[in-house]
Amino acid sequence: MKLMPARLLLSLCVLSAAPAFAQVAATVNGKQIPSSKVEQGVKQLLAQGKYSDTPQLRDVIKRDLITREVMIQEADRQGYGTRTEVKSALDNARQSVVINALLAAHLKSHPVEESDLRAEYAKVKAGWPEKDYRARHILVESEDEAKSILAKIKAGSKFEDMAKQYSKDASAANGGDLDWASPNRYVPEFSRALMAMQKGALSDAPIKSRFGYHIVRLDDTRAAKIPAYEDVRQELGEGLQQRKLQAYKEELMKKAKIQ
Repeated sequence: MKLMPARLLLSLCVLSAAPAFAQVAATVNGKQIPSSKVEQGVKQLLAQGKYSDTPQLRDVIKRDLITREVMIQEADRQGYGTRTEVKSALDNARQSVVINALLAAHLKSHPVEESDLRAEYAKVKAGWPEKDYRARHILVESEDEAKSILAKIKAGSKFEDMAKQYSKDASAANGGDLDWASPNRYVPEFSRALMAMQKGALSDAPIKSRFGYHIVRLDDTRAAKIPAYEDVRQELGEGLQQRKLQAYKEELMKKAKIQ
């Protein structure tokens, strides 16, 4: 039998073992963390568009995986995985992951086409209000408070001051100014009241919506500026995707035998 030189034998052993070691990112108490988990973490972060594939990023991901493995081993040692509430939470999490995968696959096989987006934009454009409105409002919780503030304004108090003092809306700091906007931006009750008002007018009575009671002043109007297709394409696509998913859910519900 011809013997292989010891140096060459050692080299071959190292080469044959290298791929196996390369597939393991770390070992924690004998449990291996595969390098594929690091790659998966890198891929997920790069997809966000906020990170670059650097050794530092990979080291952070690796250390996080090691920490998680240490923690899960300790949790398992103490029996947390067998607790009823933990099992229930795991089941809920599993359902969410699997359902999301199902819905993602449905959207992939039933994509929103460019023609769908164009048709949706045409419908939106056709129903777009003719005017944009610049209004101010004061939002409070009770009708009585709104009536009291409205009376003060009609008696001479400055609308902007009342908004800063009483309104619970974020616009309070600007005296209730909502800037230029299409009435489509607002809840229906607010939009209807705004479109019925004359320029410079104050609402006759508080306007009730799900947010509370509004006192409104219409400062100005102008011809509507309809957003370009490119500016709303993503928003339209998201809306159409949600409708596709809702229709899919309803279809599955109809087929199911529910008692």
